[in-house]
Amino acid sequence: MKLKDYQKASLATLRDFFEEARITGPKTAYETLTAKPELAARLRGYAAGYKPIKGLNDVPYVCLRLPTGGGKTILASYAITIAKDTWIEKDFPLVLWLVPTNTIRLQTAEALKNPKHPYRQVLDEAFEGRVRVFDIGDFTQLTPHDMRSNLCVIVGTIQALRQSKTDKYHVYRHHEMLEPHFSSVSPNAPGLERNDDEPNKGDIRFSFANLLHLHRPLVIMDEAHKAGSDLSQLVYERINPTALVEFTATPKGFNNILHSVTAQELKDEEMIKMPVVLDEAETWQGAVNSAILKRAELQEWADKDREGYIRPIVLFQAQKKNEEVTVEVLKKHLIENESIDEHKIAVATGAQRELDGINLFDPACPIEYVITIEALKEGWDCSFAYVFCSVANIRSSTDAEQLLGRVLRMPYATRRKATALNKSYARLVSKRFAEAANSLRDKLVDMGFEESEAEANIEAEQPDLAEGLFGRQARSRPTLTVEIEATEDEAKGIEGVAPGKITVAPDNSGKATVQIKGFLKPREKEELFAQAPARFHGAFRDKIKEWEEKHAHEVAPAHRGETFIIPRLMAHVQNELVFGDTDVLMEYHDWSLADHPARLEPSEFDIVETTNTFEIDLDGSRLLIAAGDSSEQLTMDVEVEDWTPASLVHWLDRKVRDPWISQTELLAWLNDVVTYLTRDRKLPLAQLMRCKFILARKLGDKIKGFRQMERNNVYQLNLFGPEARLEVSFDEGIMFFDEMYADVPKYRGTKFNFRNHFMGPDEVPAFDGVEGGEEEQCALVIDGLPGLKYWTRNVSRHRNSFSLPTSTDKFYPDFVALMEDGRLLVVEYKGKDRTPEESRDSQEKDMIGKQWAKASKGKAIFVTATIENRDPLSVRRAIQETL
Repeated sequence: MKLKDYQKASLATLRDFFEEARITGPKTAYETLTAKPELAARLRGYAAGYKPIKGLNDVPYVCLRLPTGGGKTILASYAITIAKDTWIEKDFPLVLWLVPTNTIRLQTAEALKNPKHPYRQVLDEAFEGRVRVFDIGDFTQLTPHDMRSNLCVIVGTIQALRQSKTDKYHVYRHHEMLEPHFSSVSPNAPGLERNDDEPNKGDIRFSFANLLHLHRPLVIMDEAHKAGSDLSQLVYERINPTALVEFTATPKGFNNILHSVTAQELKDEEMIKMPVVLDEAETWQGAVNSAILKRAELQEWADKDREGYIRPIVLFQAQKKNEEVTVEVLKKHLIENESIDEHKIAVATGAQRELDGINLFDPACPIEYVITIEALKEGWDCSFAYVFCSVANIRSSTDAEQLLGRVLRMPYATRRKATALNKSYARLVSKRFAEAANSLRDKLVDMGFEESEAEANIEAEQPDLAEGLFGRQARSRPTLTVEIEATEDEAKGIEGVAPGKITVAPDNSGKATVQIKGFLKPREKEELFAQAPARFHGAFRDKIKEWEEKHAHEVAPAHRGETFIIPRLMAHVQNELVFGDTDVLMEYHDWSLADHPARLEPSEFDIVETTNTFEIDLDGSRLLIAAGDSSEQLTMDVEVEDWTPASLVHWLDRKVRDPWISQTELLAWLNDVVTYLTRDRKLPLAQLMRCKFILARKLGDKIKGFRQMERNNVYQLNLFGPEARLEVSFDEGIMFFDEMYADVPKYRGTKFNFRNHFMGPDEVPAFDGVEGGEEEQCALVIDGLPGLKYWTRNVSRHRNSFSLPTSTDKFYPDFVALMEDGRLLVVEYKGKDRTPEESRDSQEKDMIGKQWAKASKGKAIFVTATIENRDPLSVRRAIQETL
């Protein structure tokens, strides 16, 4: 399963933490990492100092925050491998996987036991198929051989362990079947619970909890915000974990948040359907009717979609018994008043489980409406759910956020061509629209979205209300009115072209008033003429033309159909013209691992053995390993395979394998490394065995360093060297067009009014940082430049955005613009550098930007701008000087 970028970033941070913690300890590692600018920005409002597990200060204890729909469970599978390689350093660790409820426990265990499921496939690949999964109720089936030769994962609930008294509960009771696990344990072993009853009073209790304590499991904790009680902390003391990795969408103060993912990242990676389009009704019947109409509209779009079958589903939340709109009342209303076929309705409650055994993704499945109260909140997952309709007051509902989360998942995790199919929809009962909007925002916050993210991703079904959400003033939009004679179906088709922007109000005489608020985009005009009967075309064409000429100064260039292109940087390599991206340039560069020294010198890696410890010197950092820590590992490895230098080489090959280096080449290099360590440096093989995980990490870092050296050389040679031949290509350039950033949150600040934005003042992509910050001030300066035609933000990491290469990656300049004289302007805003590394990064960006501008032969300008002495005009001066 291919991971998303935000998932890779989360796991990379976890890996960095464990590697640093192995040397400096968990507290120092956490504080060092979270102080880095990029992580600090992510953790704003979350990082508040490291809080260790009570009594277990040396046990790593961190939490990854991902909003609903972020894929926490797949990350948990990968986290096991990372912890094994970087902290536990055992080939087959024991894992205790804890979830909040029995329903999720059964689902998780079932998924992990299924060889075809992505969760299990991650583990099978990492452990070469040697994986055993147990439900916590089956722990007596564990054998010593299982635990020596396989990754063993036990899935349970925290409630199963969270008991104040331990003598009455299954996991804490004495079980004779577990005796083989304790046969070699010293009777005086500390930390283990003892039997209270004769004839074995005082002996070690053969309990599952004691078994965990002995083997020090890695604990994976889902919904970690629910595990902060004193009793939960006591559980950790009892089971003696080697490390604790938590996952949650809504962290509490006791969670050590290491990495936080935003809702926008999920949206960018096509994991969730956002924004949520909100409509409210004064009555529950009105909300239900609106949901049905929206489902029908979405079905029309789905029928046109050729990228995969979709059948939009409405998820109704009914009220509980003894209230007005129960499940029975709602179902009767759908059948009798809305003429919905009963076969298209399924009820999913505690008493009625009509979805059991049903595959909602099957094209033959008729279900289009699901009625529930709260039964779907645990584990139910159907990405065809598009419309959430609650007939209850969601502000007071404790289940609404769980149900709302069901409609956020994107079908096939792929954006559709039809914009309507990339959004989710909420239909709520409310007397006032603002009340419904605030309720929806609060529920999204409960699901793990930041308040600003929630507000930015809620749209009104009626666009004229959108700017009035959350206390903002609505921007006035001019309105075009056209009188026509149309049937009800014709009126509906015209209104469906741009719901909210186009409204059709028929009267009793058969006439209708068509109102167009704002300006139709080229695509919307095409759709209007496709939907409207031919007899209306002349009137529409004349009225729209007259309207646009009258208000031409108010129509954004993009809405008129204008586009512009920022050319791509190209380089001549081996008589070919290729993209000037470092990754592409590396494809034309031959290099070999054999060209780099197969050595680890004592200053890089050394082992000193004392009576009770090994001391490993890693680049000047000292890592102590108690002699007993690895004795079990050592014994196990000798049993499993005949350890020789060759077998160590093959083990290292599996750990540091690299897709860009052939296995033959890697094996030869690793063989030279092991030979150098054992023959030339006289390091005993037994010592290398004990620290083989650390050795593998060091060699992996060494190889990454070699590759980066090669990248640096390629980058300099092909883009800056005396032989470099650069040019720019408009044919291969990045086109800026209307709706290219339709999926990006928009600027909703009130401080600045941008008049010359390419897509109009309502569609300026949101800025980084606080409202009125330096990036916004820079944008305002660009907006007012003499000779400017228009500009736009160039959204970082967006699939449609313009980028330039660096030696390590690529970067996305902050702003692009077109001048009246036809020149292109690209501006990178640079804040005050905080570290030497950031300063070097800024210099590299500036250098490649100027190379790109030079290659354009005067067609483009690149400027690195900084606000000096809090004076935004310093940006203006820098740009004008360059122009």
